[in-house]
Amino acid sequence: MPRINAPTVGEHRAAQQRALLDAAREVLAEGATDIPSFGEVAARAGLARSSMYQYFKSRQHLLEALIEDAFPRWSARVAEAMAEVDGPDRRVLAYIDANLVLVAEGEHAIATALTQLAPGPEIDARSRALHEDLYTPLADALRELGAEDVAGMSELINAVLHAATRQVERGEDLELVRRTAADLVRPYVTDLVRRAD
Repeated sequence: MPRINAPTVGEHRAAQQRALLDAAREVLAEGATDIPSFGEVAARAGLARSSMYQYFKSRQHLLEALIEDAFPRWSARVAEAMAEVDGPDRRVLAYIDANLVLVAEGEHAIATALTQLAPGPEIDARSRALHEDLYTPLADALRELGAEDVAGMSELINAVLHAATRQVERGEDLELVRRTAADLVRPYVTDLVRRAD
């Protein structure tokens, strides 16, 4: 019987699966051009290759599990960062900043790899759902600020974010990119606060 490294079998299984997903995420973040092999993922997690089959039926199943794991994590991290600050103006800036931190941590590389490795209607639908989840708290903050065209302004703010994302991925200084992106958007949200007062 395998050794259990947690108080319960369920917790042990969850920890093992988490370790395998994290190992696969690391491989993807390093620029994998194919779905990671079971051997590569298991070795990275410090487990036997045969352990993979206890959690994933196939490499495609592993990829689907990564998709299920990655997209909600991104959205949750951004929502948490926005919830930690007071005022809708600060929430808009936190939205930009949290996304850039995730890009710097390699999350965008993982999401990009997933979309390239699993193109098709399912990944497209998940990608749209991710963006809708991300845009919702931004739109809510802009609405609370009294923005006249919430959809249009969300699009423009995301254009700034996408340009900043490209800068981070090119290796430009994260702190400088974060400050510059905030400097571009801050006057707008500050003006909305001033007009509301």
